[in-house]
Amino acid sequence: MIRTAFLFLVLVIGTQVHAQLVPPARLDGFVYPPGRRVDPDTILIEAFFDPVCPDSRDAWPPLKQALKHYGSRVALLLHLLPLPYHDNAYVSSRALHIVNALNANATFCLLEAFFEHQALFYNTQTQLLSRPDVVEKIVMLGTATLGNSYRHVLKSGFNNTISDRATRVSFKYSSSRGVYGTPTFYVNGFVLPDAGSPLDFGGWRKVIDPLVQTHKVEKQDDLLSFF
Repeated sequence: MIRTAFLFLVLVIGTQVHAQLVPPARLDGFVYPPGRRVDPDTILIEAFFDPVCPDSRDAWPPLKQALKHYGSRVALLLHLLPLPYHDNAYVSSRALHIVNALNANATFCLLEAFFEHQALFYNTQTQLLSRPDVVEKIVMLGTATLGNSYRHVLKSGFNNTISDRATRVSFKYSSSRGVYGTPTFYVNGFVLPDAGSPLDFGGWRKVIDPLVQTHKVEKQDDLLSFF
């Protein structure tokens, strides 16, 4: 029922804001590992996560394991989709954009901190807190995770419009791709089934192994045709 309602919301928003969508200066998403170049031979996974979504939290360790297993053959582009029925999804997504603008290497450290301490930001735990109180809890988590130098970065970041605009772009980008639940995965532009459910390491092997093997065969064929 909730997913159906959110799908309706996404469709309505997509219809209403389509004319307002202006391509951002850079492609939405956080590259993992940071700094990796994605060339035409790279298998690109796009993941849509919500920092306070339990299924996103559970999906991250096996995805990270798969990325380590395949090395340079696979890259990840992580998109944030703050779901409206998770009260603190938007503000936690803003924190990730704030940190990423300063140091991309710190982004995934903070994401993992959100996953580890996710229960602190569930609806029930924060229902009596004001938005500034929740922001302060996020600033404290970010400072404890990344160091004291990030306290000012996070506090000032929540007081400007840059991170707000970046988070809005992420939400609109997800809507434009038809994504309405987290986690959702695309591989080389094609959506995987069972959106909203984590994929274990064995599941990733079943998806990626055939792609890697196909690429090896194509390379061998190209080499043979050269001779």
